[in-house]
Amino acid sequence: MKQVVQNYKSGELALLDVPVPGCKPGGVLVRTAYSLISTGTELMKVSEAGMSMLGKARSRPDQVAKVVQSVATNGVPATYRKVMGKLDSYTPLGYSLCGVVEQVGDGIDDVKAGDLVACAGNEHALHAELNWVPKNLYTPVPDSLSPRHAAFGTVGSIALQGVRQGESRLGEVALVVGLGLIGQLVAQLLTASGVRVVGADPDPARCELAERLGAAACGDPASPAVESAVAELTDGHGVDQVYLAAGGGSNQPVELAARLCRDRGRVVDIGKCRLDLPWNAYYEKELDVRFSRSYGPGRYDPEYEIEGRDYPIGYVRWTERRNLACFLDLAARGRVDVEPLITRTADFDDAVETYQRLKDGELKAVAVLFRYPEQAAGDGPSTDSPVVSVPVVPAGARSSAPVRAARTPVRLAFVGAGNYATSMLLPHLARRDGVELSTVVTTTALSAANAQRKFGFREATTDLDAVLGDASVDAVFVVTRHSSHAELTRKALLAGKAVFVEKPLALTGEELTGVLDAVEESGNDRLQVGFNRRFAPLLQEAGKRFGARTGPASLRYLVNAGRLDHGSWYLQQGTEGSRFAGEGGHFVDTASWLLGTDPVSVYALAPSGNEDLQVVLGYPDGSTATISYVTTGAAGFPKETLDLVADGKVLQLDDFVRSSVYDGRKRWVSSRLPKARDKGQSAELAAFVRAVRTGGPMPVPLRSLVATTAATLAVRAALAGGAPVTLAEAR
Repeated sequence: MKQVVQNYKSGELALLDVPVPGCKPGGVLVRTAYSLISTGTELMKVSEAGMSMLGKARSRPDQVAKVVQSVATNGVPATYRKVMGKLDSYTPLGYSLCGVVEQVGDGIDDVKAGDLVACAGNEHALHAELNWVPKNLYTPVPDSLSPRHAAFGTVGSIALQGVRQGESRLGEVALVVGLGLIGQLVAQLLTASGVRVVGADPDPARCELAERLGAAACGDPASPAVESAVAELTDGHGVDQVYLAAGGGSNQPVELAARLCRDRGRVVDIGKCRLDLPWNAYYEKELDVRFSRSYGPGRYDPEYEIEGRDYPIGYVRWTERRNLACFLDLAARGRVDVEPLITRTADFDDAVETYQRLKDGELKAVAVLFRYPEQAAGDGPSTDSPVVSVPVVPAGARSSAPVRAARTPVRLAFVGAGNYATSMLLPHLARRDGVELSTVVTTTALSAANAQRKFGFREATTDLDAVLGDASVDAVFVVTRHSSHAELTRKALLAGKAVFVEKPLALTGEELTGVLDAVEESGNDRLQVGFNRRFAPLLQEAGKRFGARTGPASLRYLVNAGRLDHGSWYLQQGTEGSRFAGEGGHFVDTASWLLGTDPVSVYALAPSGNEDLQVVLGYPDGSTATISYVTTGAAGFPKETLDLVADGKVLQLDDFVRSSVYDGRKRWVSSRLPKARDKGQSAELAAFVRAVRTGGPMPVPLRSLVATTAATLAVRAALAGGAPVTLAEAR
């Protein structure tokens, strides 16, 4: 693989061929998609390498002190050999990137191969095609955040930690000195938290950028503009905090801070600037000078960074990993906008030339990204169409089961008895003739006992294996949290049971393949996923009235999902997947059922920077389905509305309370208005029980269940790549 390196003695920069790092326990091997050049820290290091030996010594007096100590201890010859050996070696560059997990080491259970992660660390998030990253220095990337933006995670964490050190409060005024990459991010974070920001930088372009991104006023620190803005915003009292995000040897930043800070204000040093504090000025105002240590608590602690020992959240709320995750969340929700900071996106093969242009001043930049070979050429989104494999349904699986003896009840077991199971499934089954609720399995004894009492289960237990081994159980319902669906389904299929699993069937391609491996191993394909919308009476009636199509169709599906309550387990994306990964299969399945075929391509956008999604599905006959999944709509608006247009006809569904068809004769045909919304759960359960009882085919073909799941999972790949994803059956 290739990696950017520098010889500190000669100043040489090179793109070197080096061995691929091993995947050690406690971390993951990550293939880089984008890495970010820190135009402050890294360029300072590159510039220092080009200095004479005397210049290097002057720039790093801390290292000179170590050399002097070594001479006293080891003598001149030994110290000389040691220093020259270290200087005349290649050192890495880089510390902020986004990439895809290629391999998972022992002890890691929060990410899987194929997951997109943001990584930090000047020893682990290098400008290299592959990096091994320990657990506390990576975090999963939200689905709605693009990889090029997630590559800002580390520098964003540095800015975020600085803001935390300033303890800013709503309504305060802050001064940010230095509007480079870190300063721009600090200004945005402060603005997002309700603080008015004045920026100071000698570069007019950077001042204009900061104002465009929310700063109240910016100007040259040597001009009266900054002082005037501070006086106007603070009624002459001075700013509450000053954030020093500047570099260089000038003492102007700390002098400006003393002049413009209010009495007992806070001065936070984030950058590496000269700190010759004017004693009288700082003493008379009793200014609180604070340092911000890189990404946050845990930095430079090997037990935290290398050994993966986390600090308890009750004692250390914001560690460097939690800062990293927090910044990505802010970017994903549009609270911070990094796109305007990107001056250039360069191919990784051009890394040496890019550094040289930055060093020479030919390329003036706030932020520069390296795009790695897997990304498409050009600075915009990829125009190539990546392919996501749809696992093949194994041949030879039985599509029917032996017919049951007459009047023998269908015995059902439930794994999970949460809100959905007890409100939407069990009430229908408890009153259905020919059904016996045999056993309910939960992880806590009380929830099992409650379900047994309310719905009449014969037994309640926490022992899943005992239920799977019970020959009298005909079918198992998997109604647990999303992360457990695939594994529980796999176990039940291997046990020879018919399975009804609530959506989603799987959260990853590997999980989906595991389910199909169980089908192949057991010969058992008796599987139904809880895609109930296609069974809804109003939609069934409207589909019949619409009739068969002769040409391609256009379908629009608006899902007004709304916001989740704080603390909802649906928000645990690291373990339970995104909201769309969990719920999106409903809408993909409904569209595919109406169009009579499975999708062959997926394109997705997250235009608003939050959980809102636009998903476009392409079908073999040229039909398209657009699913608008939004969380920012009005609560009083219907949750689901659908329009299908083809052959001069229009089908409309209004939140499962009314459906209409308008045909070429210009006549509306409206179906009846039901007493309550019926989204098809009762009819779906009746079809499943009938299939188990008679041995007939499952209500939805397994091939369709797999295609819908693969299309739902492909949304993340489409978001990450910025291009349509082709769905192709694996060979």
